[in-house]
Amino acid sequence: MSDFEVKPLKWKPDPNVGYSVIRRQDGGMQFTFSDVETTTLEHWRDFALQHLYDSDRLTRNLYDLRQIETITEEAVKIAVEANSDPAARNIRLAVVVANEGVRKAILEIAALTTIPGGVEMKIFTDLDDAEEWLSRPLDLII
Repeated sequence: MSDFEVKPLKWKPDPNVGYSVIRRQDGGMQFTFSDVETTTLEHWRDFALQHLYDSDRLTRNLYDLRQIETITEEAVKIAVEANSDPAARNIRLAVVVANEGVRKAILEIAALTTIPGGVEMKIFTDLDDAEEWLSRPLDLII
């Protein structure tokens, strides 16, 4: 049982976007992407930035990108914008990928993120390994 109130997700499924979100048991979010088309990226950016806006605690998020074969430059640019928000420093982020090209794109996003002490991120190829890493105590990232 958690000692904090879980923030509402404010997520409404949209058949026109290629991602879904669920609230994690630890209070974070799990994003699952099936595409990185412009409509999906814009919708995700708006949703993610709104959640960062009122972020008030350390959070664990998981991005499941195993269905994604390539990450476009547009996706890199939008992800860097979201990761560069000062509130992103409150996030431990596990990213699960299925191939080397996507892994390299995620590393590029991390390298281009402009805020000091930004997102604590790690890339995985196995969902269970990502969950194990996310379950570490959050005070280790302060």
